[in-house]
Amino acid sequence: MDSLVSLPTSHCHSPLFTSKPHSSSATTTTSTSVSFSLPPPPQPPEPNIRRPKSINPSPKPKISSNPLKNFSTTTPTPTPTTTNNNFSHVPSPGETTRTTQSLVSKLRLSSKLFPPPPPPPLLHDTRKATQISEPEAPSPELEKPENFRQHGKIFIGNLPSWIKKHEVAEFFRQFGPIKDVIVIKAHNEIHRNAGFGFVIYGGPPPVAEKSALKAVEFDGVEFRGRVLTVKLDDGTRLKGKAEERARWVEGYQGQDLSNKSKWHQEREGSRRLFRKVLDSEPENWQKVVFAFERIDKPSRREFGLMVNYYARRGDMHRARETFERMRSRGIEPTSHVYTNLVHAYAVGRDMEEALSCVRKMKEEGIEITLVTYSILVRGFAKIGNSEAADYWFEEAKERHTPLNAIIYGNIVYAHCQTCNMERAEALVREMEEEGIDAPIDIYHTMMDGYTMIGNEEKCLIVFERLKECGFTPSIISYGCLINLYAKIGKVSKALEVSKMMECASIKHNMKTYSMLINGYLKLKDWANAFAIFEDLVKDGLKPDVVLYNNIIQAFCGMGNMDRAIHTVKEMQKERHRPTTRTFMPIIHGFARAGEMRRALEVFDMMRRSGCIPTVHTFNALILGLTEKRQMEKAVEILDEMTLAGVTPNEHTYTTIMHGYASLGDTGKAFEYFSKLRNEGLELDVYTYEALLKACCKSGRMQSALAVTKEMAAQNIPRNTFVYNILIDGWARRGDVWEAADLMQQMKQEGVQPDIHTYTSFINACCKAGDMLRATKTIQEMDAIGIKPNVKTYTTLIHGWARASLPEKALKCFEEMKLAGLKPDKAVYHCLMTSLLSRATVAEAYIYSGVLSVCREMIVSGLTVDMGTAVHWSRCLRKIERSGGELTEALQKTFPPDWNSYHTIAANSDPETDDEPESDDEDNDVYLDNVTDGDNDIDNEDLNRLW
Repeated sequence: MDSLVSLPTSHCHSPLFTSKPHSSSATTTTSTSVSFSLPPPPQPPEPNIRRPKSINPSPKPKISSNPLKNFSTTTPTPTPTTTNNNFSHVPSPGETTRTTQSLVSKLRLSSKLFPPPPPPPLLHDTRKATQISEPEAPSPELEKPENFRQHGKIFIGNLPSWIKKHEVAEFFRQFGPIKDVIVIKAHNEIHRNAGFGFVIYGGPPPVAEKSALKAVEFDGVEFRGRVLTVKLDDGTRLKGKAEERARWVEGYQGQDLSNKSKWHQEREGSRRLFRKVLDSEPENWQKVVFAFERIDKPSRREFGLMVNYYARRGDMHRARETFERMRSRGIEPTSHVYTNLVHAYAVGRDMEEALSCVRKMKEEGIEITLVTYSILVRGFAKIGNSEAADYWFEEAKERHTPLNAIIYGNIVYAHCQTCNMERAEALVREMEEEGIDAPIDIYHTMMDGYTMIGNEEKCLIVFERLKECGFTPSIISYGCLINLYAKIGKVSKALEVSKMMECASIKHNMKTYSMLINGYLKLKDWANAFAIFEDLVKDGLKPDVVLYNNIIQAFCGMGNMDRAIHTVKEMQKERHRPTTRTFMPIIHGFARAGEMRRALEVFDMMRRSGCIPTVHTFNALILGLTEKRQMEKAVEILDEMTLAGVTPNEHTYTTIMHGYASLGDTGKAFEYFSKLRNEGLELDVYTYEALLKACCKSGRMQSALAVTKEMAAQNIPRNTFVYNILIDGWARRGDVWEAADLMQQMKQEGVQPDIHTYTSFINACCKAGDMLRATKTIQEMDAIGIKPNVKTYTTLIHGWARASLPEKALKCFEEMKLAGLKPDKAVYHCLMTSLLSRATVAEAYIYSGVLSVCREMIVSGLTVDMGTAVHWSRCLRKIERSGGELTEALQKTFPPDWNSYHTIAANSDPETDDEPESDDEDNDVYLDNVTDGDNDIDNEDLNRLW
């Protein structure tokens, strides 16, 4: 008892000072020991100080729960020099050092970061022993397990090894609401448990504790053939974790690792190897999967990393499989694991499953982080659903503030993909008002959006702004500009951007070369496209599948089909696997040329190359046949497609409808329209264009108006092509008033007329004989910057000829040549037919004009068909009955076998007037080109098949 009273303050904690100290005259203000109220103890003999333990047994005092009290029983009394002084227990310098060391030992993290200076040597060995043993003494909080006890948590022992969590929860639910059930798994047999676990009751702490006490009363209850041990959790498990955490901070983790079992050491090694392979060789998926399978009992961290790995690869099925394996082992997913699974579905563009994962997170009460929202917005952006992306973006704004630049970049990308640049600009302004700096990726996204709508001015503004903000233009920045100019047909400016890249020491990559080649392909400049390809090879780049496909498309555009097939074989030698897109231009080229045998040979070649025919491949065959108006063979391909188990899509039926529309077969066009609608396929503007084309071609304009009303009911807006078809239909009937009314509707609805629109309207004016309005239309085109093309001049020449003004027709012909346009066969046919029909009643300069045009045809090497030659010969008989200079010159443009038909032409009725037939023929030459489309949209037709 005396030793306890004389305990120094360096070893006493606050519980020892709960009683009020007695006053003493000797005490001033600094006495911190209870020895002031008691007489000083007698000084023990010197030998007893050094002896660690008494030899003679003595009655042991009751051991207190406080370890410091036990430690103080062996602490010696003060030295003789301080026994007779009331201030004998004021801490000495040595004792102060010990006090500092004791406090420092409690601050374990600080002691690791800022280690204290070494203590000075002490006089007594007992003090050394005290100082050494003191840091190893556990803290009072770690010593008491009840401090770690969780309210409402009970321990359950002697569980069957095969029991599942839901069965345990179902039994113990009778005592109160359960928050969680923890079943400890066995080390070696992960499908079985270790025979014990924990149940945590939910609700407020008093309610949870009451439920736990009720469950403990059933200790010894029989459950599934076992007598359960049920008792309150004593906090041992959490205490062990706290001690392990404390030892880790203290620096004893190396000792902890050495004490692990062999199974734990092997597991830790396999986990480290898996993370190493994942970081160093992510492209070797077989090695990554093998390293993961070697882990005997993967934890939540390893499962999460594997789900994330599959997500980055876009393998949503294996990601889901890994996720379910984790849950089957009793590991509950966290927000991080769920986010990785949502990412996998977003990369795989299966947003329905991604949303089901989000709903599951909400049901389980798992927080949806800002990263999860960002992935959802990005996923909907990739599939072009900007409305859904906006919905999740607004929900993220409500739950997480502030947002970051990543989610803003994703929502901007979503609206750029749908060409809604006004909304994208508003989002960028909102982001800057929030104080978030736009990264360079958002600049690239905006440039790509302006490229999609062809807005050159704003794209350049963003590029200049990028440089003003301190960003250095990268190859992506220059690539956006190259793509812009390639798409709008300004390849020369794209080459200027290419030179800017070279000045900035930025080399071309495969994508920039592909953009330049695509630009030349769009202009049908095959020579320059091949020159870019040669530059690519010189730079040491190896063509990929996309580039080979572009080169094959170029050969097909040139009509060099054999070279295209040779490129496919060369592609296979380079170990590149051809795709269905590789063979589509070749199949389409042979089909449109009418060489169905070779088209089917390439089709078989595609199958032998391992490419399974898809609906797009069959669509290419059908498109080629419909362009040649071989509708019977196109229907046969459709039947073969059905036998092969390939379901036709909306593009298949639309292509066939366009084919019948070109023939003016309205019944067949409506028949396949009904099939398309009955099968539940999407009705788009292309489908209605085919119906309108069929109606206008057959002159059924009332049916065309009914189709436009149904388009309005389906909320399908009328575009430029729809208006062109309608105006052309009224032009066929010579109804210039209806055509003019449609022109006004276009301007009111904001639909911009193009060259085909104006050409169709001029045709309507010419049919109605209103050449004054046709001339004003030409002036209107010049005012808005639309230049007439060859077909526009052909229509105008035909109009002047119908108006019996051949001199105007000749003047228009000369204006066309001054505009830099080269007359084609249709122009010469129209002009010569008009002039020859009226040369007998015209002046001499008409005769000289006809002779001049005839000589140009001979120089150009043009040869007319037999029907045109017969018609022109009849006209020549009216002008020169016995032959002459004009007859001799014009016969040089006749076909080589003209002489065999000469007798038939001589015996024919010279008075027959075929002018109306020629007018219709000339008109059909033009109208077929307008309604069927130019050859330069063949690539768009192919792309639309996808």
